Amino acid sequence: MRMPRLLAGFCALAPIALASCNLPGKPQPGPEVPRPEEVTSFDKLYGANCAGCHGVNGQNGAATNLANPEYETLIDDASLRTVIAMGEKGTLMPGFAVESGGTLTDQQIDALVQGIRSHWRKGDPFRGQTPPYRATHPGDPTMGQAVYLGECAECHGSSARRPGKAGSILDGSFLALINEQMIRTTIIAGRPDLGMPDWRGHSSGPMTDDEITNVTAWLMAQKPALPGQPYPNFSPTSEKPGAKQPSAVQR
Repeated sequence: MRMPRLLAGFCALAPIALASCNLPGKPQPGPEVPRPEEVTSFDKLYGANCAGCHGVNGQNGAATNLANPEYETLIDDASLRTVIAMGEKGTLMPGFAVESGGTLTDQQIDALVQGIRSHWRKGDPFRGQTPPYRATHPGDPTMGQAVYLGECAECHGSSARRPGKAGSILDGSFLALINEQMIRTTIIAGRPDLGMPDWRGHSSGPMTDDEITNVTAWLMAQKPALPGQPYPNFSPTSEKPGAKQPSAVQR
């Protein structure tokens, strides 16, 4: 009696075993989803890593307008690659290379550089007269203030408390998010998506390299020592913001 029961059990399990070959949810052969480090499509890499700040089409984002031909002319391939890989210190631009704490391989960064160039570089709108991407000497903040009042204040206001029609760039919260290179790049290339002209579009004529360098130095000199901290006397041990803390001598 035992043998027939055993055979009956096998017969009952056989259909289940055969059906398991096509169980719902079982992965079917190919195409396989590539590993993250194997993705080299510019559209996928740009959409996942860049579009959130630079805009879906390279413009109208919070960060640099990559679709701006002036920007594409200003920055060379090596500098563009360095910015993507290493980030911009003192700004919200992170480094995307693995060695910078990011997730992109060298091949993927190369794909981004090549894709940005092929999509948005269109000749040389500066006609070979572009100021250098990086400053060649330290700026003079004192001279830079005069440049600001003459070239920038009309749109951005004469002080943080008196912003212009284009908004204040003297606000401490704004200055805390940028560095000297970002200011220089924006002045030279402009932000056509925001209506900001490049270095040639001022009523008094094109800005000189010295003027760009000096006004950049002056703007950086306006950055607060403790950006984003509205209560200099506040510490975690104080009872409320603004509470006066004991001096070093009292301690």
